[in-house]
Amino acid sequence: MDALFEPSAERLLLSAVIGIAILLVLIIKFKFQPLLAILVAAVAIGFGVGMPPQMIVASINKGIGSTLQGIALLVGLGSMFGAILELSGGAEVISTTLVKNFGEKKSVWALGLTGLVIAIPVFFDAGLIILIPLAFGLTKKTGKSALFYGIPLLAGLAVGHAFIPPTPGPILVAAILGADLGLVILLGLVCGSVAMVFAGIIFGNYAGKKFHVPVPAYAQAAMDLSRENRNLPSFSAVVTIIMTPLVLILLNTGSTAAANNGVEFIKPLLPVLTFVGTPFVALIIATVLALLFLGVKNNYTLQELEKVMTKSLEPAGIILLVTAGGGVLRYILEDSGIGTVIGGFITDNSLPLILVAFIIAAAVRISVGSATVAMTMAAGLIASMPDLASLSPIDTACIVMAIAGGGTVCSHVNDSGFWLVKSLFDLDEKTTFKTWTVMETIVGTVGFVVACIISAIF
Repeated sequence: MDALFEPSAERLLLSAVIGIAILLVLIIKFKFQPLLAILVAAVAIGFGVGMPPQMIVASINKGIGSTLQGIALLVGLGSMFGAILELSGGAEVISTTLVKNFGEKKSVWALGLTGLVIAIPVFFDAGLIILIPLAFGLTKKTGKSALFYGIPLLAGLAVGHAFIPPTPGPILVAAILGADLGLVILLGLVCGSVAMVFAGIIFGNYAGKKFHVPVPAYAQAAMDLSRENRNLPSFSAVVTIIMTPLVLILLNTGSTAAANNGVEFIKPLLPVLTFVGTPFVALIIATVLALLFLGVKNNYTLQELEKVMTKSLEPAGIILLVTAGGGVLRYILEDSGIGTVIGGFITDNSLPLILVAFIIAAAVRISVGSATVAMTMAAGLIASMPDLASLSPIDTACIVMAIAGGGTVCSHVNDSGFWLVKSLFDLDEKTTFKTWTVMETIVGTVGFVVACIISAIF
């Protein structure tokens, strides 16, 4: 820190509060694009605490470079991977196969599991649009409420979207906090699975009985049309390719831990396992496999696949830039000393960092609506606190889960997901609050509670 730059704690905290208030007002009131709002707020904080202009510029450059270095390839590769899966009909194959094998009575479990798996490589909205006809088909067949099948599907998608890499949210938080991605995947599977049961199966059963929602007219008309015959991939091929990057990353984490604990036979294999289990290498392997065995093998031309993959990078670019903004905010807070002051306050008042992480993410989520912005801001604030460096790898991964949970709760009218679900299920606002909003809150809260339990045990 600059020797001439020594602001008081009061000035640091006041500047932070004003900067975050500016951020929220710009997004909520004036509808600024989140990246621009984050950058304006970060600069305002810097000048507010008295940082020299050159120091503000240095912090911005450091924030952008260090953040994108960790996740740019992961988000880009994950987007292309998901686009191939969507184009090939892989999501459809998984959903229909699971429902067929689980049977009609246990189809809600199949839908929840399908949503969870598909949301790992595919964005939430795309996954929902692909899979919702299956829920409507079961609704038409059984005469039950569309929510009886829709809520488990939504819960699975929400869990995969929020908790399990390589979906962008947990990747960006893990990158900002320096968490082990293998542990984040492992904890994401545990926290997310429990959350899916509570929000999708238990609450879905209640919501399906409480609110009778028929198949919407637009969906009914679409279901009456004959479907295009496609050469769909096999179930085993789709599942194998989806699980490839997760398994490779977990092997990297597990083999490193085993070698460090004296397991001799693993040491000669460690260089290879470490290389293929490096997250971006694992995703390169998975994307190439998807290109060959879900794309080319199923009669898609390389030109068709190239267009789809290129198109998929458009939303990835937005995610990366907003994430870079979060990195800027993190280093402005850290370099100005605000993170140290806030961290000291938390330590002095014995507040668990995992609870603070959840509350910050939830507060931004409720205020702004965007889960990506909520998770990015919370990660930036937590990363600026000195106490983070003293945490164990598993505690750091648990904080990633807490931020993911906080960034999921209380979806309402300022969240695009709220309106997407309302429109697809043809619900009124009141029913959407009582179903979708409650389900999202259960997903985020249960995931956070499970992360707290894991952190307390280990």
